Amino acid sequence: MVDTTECVTARLVSAFDATWAAIRERHPDVPAVVITIGSGTLGSRRGETRLGHFAAGRWQVGDTDRVPELFMSGEGLQRTPEEVLGTLLHEATHGIAHTREIKDASRQGRYHNKRFKVLGEELGLILEEDPSIGWSVTCVPTKTSNVYRQQVELIKAALVAYRHAEVVAPGKARSSNLTVATCDCDRKIRVAKSTLSEAPILCGRCGVEFTAEDED
Repeated sequence: MVDTTECVTARLVSAFDATWAAIRERHPDVPAVVITIGSGTLGSRRGETRLGHFAAGRWQVGDTDRVPELFMSGEGLQRTPEEVLGTLLHEATHGIAHTREIKDASRQGRYHNKRFKVLGEELGLILEEDPSIGWSVTCVPTKTSNVYRQQVELIKAALVAYRHAEVVAPGKARSSNLTVATCDCDRKIRVAKSTLSEAPILCGRCGVEFTAEDED
């Protein structure tokens, strides 16, 4: 049973903040952030769970400074401490990309390209490719978890609660037979799925094939 006299939020944020500080100590290009915890399923169109998110310049601090946001989903807190560490390192990778002005993702941040993979490996992650979202499947090897052993223990002690997912109603089928396709530089076209599957359509700007976005 969770000790109700203790503040769950404070324990979680404290562990995440300490871990982020440890990551920044080893990788100075990881920026300072404001940490938030909330729903990773609210508003989801496909029923997936967002485990974390890095958003540059989301918070205003004082009159001039804009600070990134590190979001951690409550639904993801039922995972192991090592997996939660993986999410923190994954979002720190986006943070390094922001600092170095490297475009590491496209399609509204869903597709993680090979530049993201290289940066993630710099932080000690193993990244595997998913056909829909790119090099985003994140694994923390034992060597990396050992480096952050003290932080893993902090996270483990803080994981006393997690959030239940939203109940997602089934979406309505679209009447249009056209699909939205996106390239690596985020240009969009509408095209019949049969046309898209017949042969690659290449973007004249970035040279990358247009691929269909997931739709409801």
